[in-house]
Amino acid sequence: MVKIEFLGPIGKESIKLEASSLSDVKEILNKDTSLKEWLEICAVAINDTIVSDTNTTLKDGDKISLLPPVCGG
Repeated sequence: MVKIEFLGPIGKESIKLEASSLSDVKEILNKDTSLKEWLEICAVAINDTIVSDTNTTLKDGDKISLLPPVCGG
């Protein structure tokens, strides 16, 4: 089981899922139409390390964070 955190303006509570890779997580989250747009633009971190490969293997207890883009000044 992995924990998914939705940070910033995404506005969703954290959830737990059974998933063995980031591609599994993406497939599951794409079923939620309110997340589709976010999934296209968010960076993804596993245990606070940014990753880009959706084939990344997940372990039980991993924390996946969806990080929306931000503007700075």
